[in-house]
Amino acid sequence: MTVVDPETQAGWVPEADEEDDAEDMPLSMRLSIADTLTLGNATCGFMAVYFTTTGILIPHLTGSDESGMARHSAATAVILMLLAAVFDLFDGLVARKLRSSPMGAELDNLSDLISFGLAPAYFVLVYGMVADDAHQRVSALAAIVVLLAVVLRLARFSCVTLKDGMFQGMPSPFGALTVVSIVLLELPFVPTLLAIIGVAWLMVSRVEYPKPRGVLAVAMLSWIVAAMGLLAAWAFDAPGGQLLLQTGCALQVVLGAVIPLFATARRVNTFRDNRREARAAQHP
Repeated sequence: MTVVDPETQAGWVPEADEEDDAEDMPLSMRLSIADTLTLGNATCGFMAVYFTTTGILIPHLTGSDESGMARHSAATAVILMLLAAVFDLFDGLVARKLRSSPMGAELDNLSDLISFGLAPAYFVLVYGMVADDAHQRVSALAAIVVLLAVVLRLARFSCVTLKDGMFQGMPSPFGALTVVSIVLLELPFVPTLLAIIGVAWLMVSRVEYPKPRGVLAVAMLSWIVAAMGLLAAWAFDAPGGQLLLQTGCALQVVLGAVIPLFATARRVNTFRDNRREARAAQHP
């Protein structure tokens, strides 16, 4: 018999067991292992912003002369961005091997926006406030350009279908690390600004980049680990740490400039081969 509440006229139904609730939970609300790694990516990006603020910006605004603290915080912020790139690398691998929830792609884009859009753009903004030869408003504009480039790149990635194994435009993790490397090189303001805008353009360009799979994924992971070591040596003022860091940053920037050249040369060669084949087909 159903018991009816005279005020609401609604039928009383016994509460379901917790196990039934878990079974009835929509698939879109269940987090997979890959989704957990993606959330780790977002957490690292947020903490990078935190260390950039508390260790670099606030001491500068309060007139603190502790340069060691700023160096440690800058290294920590960049290491967190590198950890975010590791999470971003492994969540894709895990998703392909196991599974990802229906909201995995959305989580990935949102996390990438925090770690590889907001965090590096904020790093550029703070650089414009603390560097001696920088211009704050121009740096703010460059930071906005970086952020919008990542937003556009991630939006396009969700809408455009490309051939397997390739990205269109510089991947946002690679772009973020290149932007940060440019800042850490401590070049004059104008070259730094132009290089940052160049990286932002590469992220929204149609230049094809290979996806980090197989040997390339191992090489990328090894490079990230080496970069963390360079940052740690710099943060603790190890002998030659400054030189090692600048060498690593320069190599990152060179890779960012060379890969598009190789991709462009490959496209030109492919175009020539196609034209040659078309002419051969017209004139047997």
